[in-house]
Amino acid sequence: MSKMKNIFWIYSLSALTYFIQGWEGLPGLAIFRYFKEILMYSPEKIMFIGSLVSLSWIPKILWGYLSDQFLTKKFWIFISIIFDIITALIVGIWILPILILITMEFVNSTDSAIRDVNIDGIMCIEGKKFNITGKIQSIQWISITIASIITGILGGYIADHYSYRVGFLLLIPFYLLLFIPLFFYKEEKVNKKRIKFIETIKPYKRIFTNKSFLVVCLFIFLYNYSPSFGTPLSYIQRDKFNWSFQFMGILGSITSVISIFGALVYYKICQKINIKKWLYYSVFLGAITTLSYLYYTPISAILYSIIYSFIGMAIHLMVMDFMSKSTINGLESTTFALLCGIHNLAATMSSLTGAWLYPILGLNILIIISALTSFICLPLIKYIK
Repeated sequence: MSKMKNIFWIYSLSALTYFIQGWEGLPGLAIFRYFKEILMYSPEKIMFIGSLVSLSWIPKILWGYLSDQFLTKKFWIFISIIFDIITALIVGIWILPILILITMEFVNSTDSAIRDVNIDGIMCIEGKKFNITGKIQSIQWISITIASIITGILGGYIADHYSYRVGFLLLIPFYLLLFIPLFFYKEEKVNKKRIKFIETIKPYKRIFTNKSFLVVCLFIFLYNYSPSFGTPLSYIQRDKFNWSFQFMGILGSITSVISIFGALVYYKICQKINIKKWLYYSVFLGAITTLSYLYYTPISAILYSIIYSFIGMAIHLMVMDFMSKSTINGLESTTFALLCGIHNLAATMSSLTGAWLYPILGLNILIIISALTSFICLPLIKYIK
């Protein structure tokens, strides 16, 4: 019975952690409104700020190393919750100077990244032990999608009627709720002996001498890198289409629901497809969908959001599946965290590049360059084992 109880708390901890990860997007639209319509920031400036905040997700290999070598995963999750509660209170109560606000966002993002690495570590360890890895991952992605649906609707309403500070205060109840499964989950005790720092990093030499893995690392970066233009599209939706933030949030919730169907489709076909072949096809599909944004109207914007959310989720899961299968035996947690960090680095560089090129080239040329950049990764596919 104790085994079944612990499995229940593993599911609960995984589900709530990923739900919170999606719920943390609640202040997003309100912050965007604050930057755009109160501070009158340009699209490129907002993209640059977003890139700075997302930098905390890049060193996931560091968070993985700390998780594996020092203390327990429960401890790191506990510490991240404490800091998140403090951060949410500071942002929610006081009107902060912009530099401090960005710093608080960065701390909040760092806590989320640390929590993500540790819950994935629990998923790997406990999932392999009880043969429930797939079930845990399914619960995780369903949870974060449900949170995205709710935050899309509620986040738009908050942006239209309240300050972003309300959004941050509404994060706190779920941070507190996470203490319940964290308390009841029994983590297997691992004897982490006190050894010299150099001894803790010797096993990781394999990561940087494995040529096949290094090819995968480079491929993941190039596959996910292309100058982004999402923020300028949000400006068009707000200024040209005259969409309310609430409508933008509702549309985001609808696309999140559609993305669940994309996840279900991939769940059905994941064991039947040739991932290497479909990675090749997805490059061309990505370029075509990018070019479609050259024609952007209120109707096409809605259609793109719905159709591409379905396709995007299936492709995202395929890439995550590919990354998990490319991890090095015995170092799965660290190498998966490294690949995720590279994935996030590509996204950050995409945003920075887009912020740099947009005022110089304009939206249409940026879209074309973004589509062409998609093909940079193609030569590497034949070297992937």
